[in-house]
Amino acid sequence: MCEIFAVSSEKEIKLNALLTEFFSHGEKHPNGWGLAVFYGNAVSLEKEPVESNKSSYLKDRLSHQIFACNAIAHIRQATVGKMEYANSHPFILRDGLNRAWTLAHNGTVFNGEKTDPYAAAQEGSTDSERILYYLVDRVNREQARLNRAMSAEERFALVDETIVGLAPGNKLNLAIYDGELLYVHTNLADTLYMKETDGAAVFATVPLDDGDWRPLPFMTPLAYRFGKRAFTGTRHGFEYRPAA
Repeated sequence: MCEIFAVSSEKEIKLNALLTEFFSHGEKHPNGWGLAVFYGNAVSLEKEPVESNKSSYLKDRLSHQIFACNAIAHIRQATVGKMEYANSHPFILRDGLNRAWTLAHNGTVFNGEKTDPYAAAQEGSTDSERILYYLVDRVNREQARLNRAMSAEERFALVDETIVGLAPGNKLNLAIYDGELLYVHTNLADTLYMKETDGAAVFATVPLDDGDWRPLPFMTPLAYRFGKRAFTGTRHGFEYRPAA
């Protein structure tokens, strides 16, 4: 199973300590690492198909200060797709109006009826990247129907509907950023935690320090903006239960 990390904050915060702890888990998730830092609709993406503990580039990167209001990070334990750059998370795709959508996924899509048609379009071969292509295609279709950009409320409603539609039968821990909203979701018990401190909301598969971490609200898509919850989605009831 992979691990994901994300943050939404009202002001820039220093992320080095949290990221250093997060990426230290790479021995158990050796198939790649990635870090996306956001500046509005601009994305700084760094990733490698290398175990995070063995990456000299990442070691050097973490030795320099990393400040951000919004960020997503990932360490990969491959289930679908080879160990290569194109399969390392996070993934980025711009919609038809040039909004950047960034996704990291911890889980597996077992029922790919909705996402498999995007296999020919994606750059890599992971089921996770296909989730992003499916989502952005839905965004493009809706914006074409509206003949305008979607509002934050409309984007959340579509993301909520998309996640709820994909949740049955699939392991779907997600962090998605659209340049304004950070969306988070889990449907596997005790695999995504959060803490809120000093105007920031921080999310991680495993608690990263001695802060007041608590399980993320379960089976419910959420969106955060400036460190505060902006939208609460549908409690769908589609818990993923691993086979005994």
